[in-house]
Amino acid sequence: MSKVTIRKAQASDAPSIAALGAHVFTVTFGHSVTSKDLESFLSQYYTPSAIADYLSPATKQTLVAVNEAGKIMGFVTLDRASSEPCVEHLENLAELARLYVDTSAHGQGVGTLLSKAVEQLARDEGYKNMWLGVWEENHKAIKAYERWGYKPVGDHSFFLGSEEQTDLIFAKAL
Repeated sequence: MSKVTIRKAQASDAPSIAALGAHVFTVTFGHSVTSKDLESFLSQYYTPSAIADYLSPATKQTLVAVNEAGKIMGFVTLDRASSEPCVEHLENLAELARLYVDTSAHGQGVGTLLSKAVEQLARDEGYKNMWLGVWEENHKAIKAYERWGYKPVGDHSFFLGSEEQTDLIFAKAL
């Protein structure tokens, strides 16, 4: 792996994050939904303007992994204002949200760097526990989260267009 640095996302990163997010989402989830539902989801959540809006709330902090050429290879968000019923009993809770790594960088440690960075950010801000949701069929991500010490604590259903999906909920003490 070439040298990768982690930094806070900036508004100017929105187009790159949107393109990366749309690509990774399509590769990971595209086969599980209709093309119409996929296009609708991407146009709602992975346009530059949607990502710019996503980056702006004070309750969230997005970090990006950037290679030596300046290309964003991945991103992750610390969400300070989200929860799920199965983790509400945990104190000082934050969410690890949207951990996406460019498919060309899979297996190179970018996801590990991002997860460690977002966990450290959470610790620095006084959070004691972190949770995340992961699609039940995203086996590579599930294995990574388990390797990083996350334990399954529940699940929830959601709709991606007309298709019902299930996310597994994982948590860990920081």
